[in-house]
Amino acid sequence: MADIIQLLPDHVANQIAAGEVVQRPASVVKELLENAIDAGADTIKLIIKDAGKTLVQVIDNGKGMSNTDARLSFERHATSKIRSAEDLFQLHTKGFRGEALASIAAIAHVELKTKQETDDVGNCLIIEGSNVVSQDIVVTPTGTSVSVKNLFFNIPARRNFLKSDSVELRHVIDEFHRVALAHPNISFALYNNGSESFNLPISNYRQRIVNIFGSKTNEKLVPVEEDTEVLKISGFVGKPEFAKKTRGEQYFFVNDRFIKSAYLNHAIASAFDGLLKTGTHASYFLNLKVDPQTIDINIHPTKTEIKFDDEHTLYAILRSAVKHSLGQFNIAPVLDFDRDPNLDTPYSYKRSDTDTPKVEVDRSFNPFQDEVNSKARAIAYKKEPSPSWEGLYVGLESKGNESKPNFTEVRFESEEQTASIFEEDNQVEKSQTTYQLHNKYIVSTIKSGMLVIDQHRAHQRVLYEDFLQNLTIKEAASQQLLFPLQLHFSPQDIEIIKQLKVDLEHTGFAFSSVKEEFVDITGVPVGVPESEVSIILEQLISDVENEVPDSHFSASDLLAKSMAKSLAIKTGQTLQKDEQEHLVNKLFACKEPNVSPTNRATFITMSVDELDKKFI
Repeated sequence: MADIIQLLPDHVANQIAAGEVVQRPASVVKELLENAIDAGADTIKLIIKDAGKTLVQVIDNGKGMSNTDARLSFERHATSKIRSAEDLFQLHTKGFRGEALASIAAIAHVELKTKQETDDVGNCLIIEGSNVVSQDIVVTPTGTSVSVKNLFFNIPARRNFLKSDSVELRHVIDEFHRVALAHPNISFALYNNGSESFNLPISNYRQRIVNIFGSKTNEKLVPVEEDTEVLKISGFVGKPEFAKKTRGEQYFFVNDRFIKSAYLNHAIASAFDGLLKTGTHASYFLNLKVDPQTIDINIHPTKTEIKFDDEHTLYAILRSAVKHSLGQFNIAPVLDFDRDPNLDTPYSYKRSDTDTPKVEVDRSFNPFQDEVNSKARAIAYKKEPSPSWEGLYVGLESKGNESKPNFTEVRFESEEQTASIFEEDNQVEKSQTTYQLHNKYIVSTIKSGMLVIDQHRAHQRVLYEDFLQNLTIKEAASQQLLFPLQLHFSPQDIEIIKQLKVDLEHTGFAFSSVKEEFVDITGVPVGVPESEVSIILEQLISDVENEVPDSHFSASDLLAKSMAKSLAIKTGQTLQKDEQEHLVNKLFACKEPNVSPTNRATFITMSVDELDKKFI
């Protein structure tokens, strides 16, 4: 029988590796930024066009590469970071497997310009689909510039899986944030389609967070510091009152590398236990320093997951450190609930010396010296005694005896009773057609049996069609606010609101201004309480970031779904009889009452025959 196993060609192997390393333009951004950091750069620029589909360029002022290194950097498993297998557990750099540039070059057009400080001229290398097109001498500043153009040009199927530009741009910005937050000692800049989106100077960690997420973030941060033999923690957590319904502002960095860890995230949630509203998540920006020998970062191609040697100890230390910070800054309640915080010793006087109070006595003081004079003055000012109380009523009996009231007969004024127009029969009550079960379902009777409606999904369907109609005809009613409502958002969230501003106005919102870090709202849709506006916009931003539909759906459809999800009555809410009936009537007046906007069943029916079978 003929042999059927064969070695894959290099270009096919590189494309397979690219499927693990390069999933979208954001993956290219991550790899190139990490290479620039490993090169020792202190100024890094990221330039993107069309959300990275057309161009991703990273320019740094690092140490650069020689001609030979520039050519070898695009070979598989070529790296300057490790020499032996033991080095995998002593990593202090970002990249180490040597797959990034080779994988990127296999599926894009790559142009590399690099120069070392000791060289007069640099080197320019152009690669298209793993094929080296040219390698020439070029005049370029010290450092490296890598341009990745036309991503997935030779794999159309992979390119079709990319989302819209707004979604891909959001992923690019997320990766940019993760790298920039981990390295506040490096200056970063991001240019999107020719305009500057971020310019982050070298700063401390708190300033870097504020520069990325807006000046309003500064008042939300609570510092966390802990130094043990096993783990060193530094960073900030957000105050509970600023918790969001999304997990956007949650960052763990282990040895300056962003990671995702559901286990450590549970430690933070446990520290905030009892302080957060249901359905909200705390923000945190925490740097963890551990011994590189106690972690394994080579368990996932994207290196965002890490295996810890003793994660139970890290869990306990992290949870205790966060709880200590919340208590230290009076965020969390202490055991003594009757304690007056005004009596606490200020931190500025914690180590200062206290003065012992001194008692001074006036030994020449005589309290009996003026006793005689005091008695003389008391006699001089003595008044005549007033007559007894009986004298105040003398003569009243002789005046007007005829006006004395006669209480022999007392009458009370009663309310006038009017007969009812309709005769009422207290024994017969109007039959109830709907019932609420466990504050979650509405049960109603039909001819064939019984109808069970999910009140949350049913209300979503009703609101969804109402909002979609308002967006279509653009004639929604707006409820003007007495005082404008000012809401603060991060710069990237403001960009999303600007994109949806017209559609939001069609639903009933009215904006007086949309600035870099806040929006002023002067009107809201009828029936929307003012307290729900921030929740609606946060939910909408989250939906746009994570669930933007493809081209066959419209932004209006997404907006209607998001607002319906935010404003629909929740499970556990008690409904009066007329509210239940109104919801049932509105549901069956919809065009598609059978399913919610997310294509889930809104009701089920159970016939009498099915009920009879339950009793067999």
